[in-house]
Amino acid sequence: MLAVFEKSVAKSPEALRSPASDSVWALKDGILAQHFSSVYPGSVIVNLGSAGLLAYSVEKQNPLLPRLFAVVDDIFCLFQGHIENVAQLKQQYGLNKAANEVSIVIEAYRTLRDRGPYPADQVVRDIQGKFVFVLYDSSSKTAFLASDADGSVPFHWGTDSEGQFVLSDDVEIMKKGCGKSFAPFPTGCFFTTSGGLRSFEHPLNEVKPVPRVDSSGHVCGADFKVDEEARKESSGMPRVGSAANWSSDY
Repeated sequence: MLAVFEKSVAKSPEALRSPASDSVWALKDGILAQHFSSVYPGSVIVNLGSAGLLAYSVEKQNPLLPRLFAVVDDIFCLFQGHIENVAQLKQQYGLNKAANEVSIVIEAYRTLRDRGPYPADQVVRDIQGKFVFVLYDSSSKTAFLASDADGSVPFHWGTDSEGQFVLSDDVEIMKKGCGKSFAPFPTGCFFTTSGGLRSFEHPLNEVKPVPRVDSSGHVCGADFKVDEEARKESSGMPRVGSAANWSSDY
């Protein structure tokens, strides 16, 4: 999978930028999407206009961790992996028997956006299994992404030469788009456009960068770790239209 977001949609952490990076401008002339298509024949590229792009392919995928894509109304979602408690989540979100993992993630997000009965960390924590997902809401131009607590699915995030946000499960795609300015996405965490990176395992603790050094001794992005000493205020996700709309203020 591949996602590239313009920095107004999702701003990548400055700590991911390497001083010795040889990254490209991922969105210029569709350069990274074209490279993705050359590596994964038959891939699907979804143009999000000025917001960026999503891309996926069923080629070279692990059959135990399949890639799924869906669009519901104004919500686009890439999902990779599998959810173990599908039946429980279908019942929780009022979905029919035909709903799959990507449908569950979209409905969970839409519930957060429109009704907000639970904090975001609880919603992601309720998803049990091996997974990563990248979601884009075109109505509010916001992104929402997460990785399971075990890091079962390869997932990386980084920044290109223009500061655009790049995400992929393929490390070679990341090298092409970001040079050395990328790192594994931290496990047990989720990211929102305005809230940045949070741990759903430890929602009251800050997540801070630690410089990452490659085998050549060069700084290569950063690993993000939960700081057990630094705590932050817990916050919910007020419903859309309230005085504190989570999609813009969380």
